[in-house]
Order: sequence, then structure tokens, then C-alpha cells
Amino acid sequence: MFSRSGITEVTESEHFFGTALAVEEINASGGVLGKPIAPVAYDPGGDHTAYRNLARRLLTDDDVTVIFGCSMSASRKAVLPIVERHNGLLFYPSMYEGFEYSENVVYTGATLNQNTFALAEYLLRHYGPKIYFIGADYIYPRESNRVMRDIVESKGGEVVSERYIPLNADEDTLRSALAEIQRLKPDAIFSTIVGKPAQRFYRMYAEAGIDRTRYPIASLTMAETEIREIGPQICSGHILSATYFQTVEGASNERFVEAFKRRFGRDMTTSVWSQPAYAQVHLFARALERAGSLETHRISEEILAEDYLAPEGRLSFDPDTRHLWLHPRIGVAREDGLFDIVWQAPGPIRPDPYLTASRFEDAWLEG
Repeated sequence: MFSRSGITEVTESEHFFGTALAVEEINASGGVLGKPIAPVAYDPGGDHTAYRNLARRLLTDDDVTVIFGCSMSASRKAVLPIVERHNGLLFYPSMYEGFEYSENVVYTGATLNQNTFALAEYLLRHYGPKIYFIGADYIYPRESNRVMRDIVESKGGEVVSERYIPLNADEDTLRSALAEIQRLKPDAIFSTIVGKPAQRFYRMYAEAGIDRTRYPIASLTMAETEIREIGPQICSGHILSATYFQTVEGASNERFVEAFKRRFGRDMTTSVWSQPAYAQVHLFARALERAGSLETHRISEEILAEDYLAPEGRLSFDPDTRHLWLHPRIGVAREDGLFDIVWQAPGPIRPDPYLTASRFEDAWLEG
């Protein structure tokens, strides 16, 4: 249940492609317990009401118990009561703001301590203390900015402005934000705009002639696929903090990238959108094999014991939070549309969705 149309069609199509590739691989290897996975796919078109209605249809009319879906936090929030009411199991592959726990959700995307902490430290150390925030007006940007502000200020930095724009922001709104950026002259931009407005914002930033190698836009979401849509030549120098890049080294990722390109086209790129969606299907299949049943509580128990070598690296669950230990990395976009990984954690980092153990003043980057 991913939107292949609407405001987030590019990134959610990546979720879909990663999911489809994993299903096809599993079925080609004989399925699970000798049976193929038979997907039922819907496109909610980026509409949160459609997400809710389609989730209800899957769990009742279609007799589905497990859903791979949702991307934006608003769509997850719309679906969650339905999934809980019908005792379904939602696999959610997006980075998100945390502060949530449900026995009916498996969270496979990064929490803020797995991407935002390192990014704040990197921006302050390499670009300067003045950071400009711009985000779409919904829960993920607001919560991300709240945490980012605390980190920046705890390390002596300054948030020069915090601005929110509509999800479907027009060019006049974006132009107004760019004018403010040019007036305030921040050292870096922390952008939590998503979808098509984010793509327009990056294009307009280049058209404004701002030196992106000195004053970059930093994001948690603007990955390889959208960079290709925007134009790699006008995005080099911008920054992404993510747990996966196509340029991650290792045989597991080489196999994933080759399989993805063979299936969907040589010009296609993998990303932090496709890779978690791909990995979570394999995690599900392994848990289902051991559970021997589609009863959600059985799958839920088995999956928390998983230890899996994914394209991004070794994955395992924190059973207390139902989130994954992940591999924080920071990449700088280059002219071919891929990213140079300029920093990565020495190993997987424990998820801390409620920020109960993370300290804003802790140093993250070494060297």
C-alpha cells in the first residue's frame, strides 16, 4: 500500500519497487513453506483518507493480515487505528519522528537518533553555526525540527529561522522562503520539505545561484531517486543523512543494486526508500518460515529475533521498541546523482524512538 501517484509518487514508488523485488526473489526461491507470496497492491494516491479506507479493505474484504505500506507519518497515523482494531501487522519502512510504539507495527526505518544527531554535528562542524529550517507542515518535519533545534542549540549553534509551508506549496511560497534565506545568509539549510515541492525547492535554489558547496541544503529524505528527477548536475554538494546509500560497500549491497537495475532498468538507482522496503519483506519471510502461520502475534514474536545481513549492513531488532538497529551515514551528492559517504557510524546504532537514552550534547562524529 504505497502511493505510486500523488505528491510523494517518486519516493513511494521506490518503496513499491523494493517490496516487489523482494517478493519476486522469495517466490523464485520457492516461496515460504513451499507457497508463493501473493501480493494485493493498492495505490492510495497520497490521500490519507484513502490509506485508511484501503487498509480497512485489505484487512476485511481481502482477508489480508500483513500490510507493507505507508510512507509519510500522516498516512501511518491514519492507518494505525484500523490495523490495531483488526489485529493486523503493518511493516513501516520510512524514517520517521519516533515517539510511537504499537504491537501491530514493525518499524524498519530510522528514528531521529539514527540520522538527525549525526547531521547536526556534521553541519555545525563543517559549515557553520547558523542553520535555517524549512519544512512541510505536518508531524514529521515539526518533530524533526524540534529535536534538531535542541541538538543545534546544545552545541552552540543558532536556528536563524524555522518556517513551515503547505505540503502542496506553490512556487510563490518557495520563492518567498528563498528570499528569506538570501537575506539571512545561513551556513546551511535543514529541509524537511517532501515530494514535488521539495524537488522544486532544490531547482529554485540552483536558479538563485547560491553556492551549494558552501551553503548546502541538508535533508533526511532527498535521496538518489529524487536527485535524478531534479537533475544531478544542480544537486552536487547537497547533503543527506540516511542509513543507506547506493554507494555502500559490500557484497550484499552489490547484489541488491544489480538485481534492482536488472529488474527495473539500468538507469534506476537504489535508495533509502527502496532498501528498507526490500529488507523488511525478507525479514517477514524469514519470520513467517519459523512461525509457520500468518497469525500476526506469531510473526511479530519471531521477527524480533531476526539477525539479517541487508544491503545496508547487519540488521537486528530492539525488542523493547520494535525498531531496528541501523547504520547512520552522511553522504554528499555528486554530479552523477550518487553520494560520496563522508561519514558513517562504526557499527549499527540502537534505535531510541523516545530519546530516553540519547544526549543532545554527545559528540557523534570522529575524525
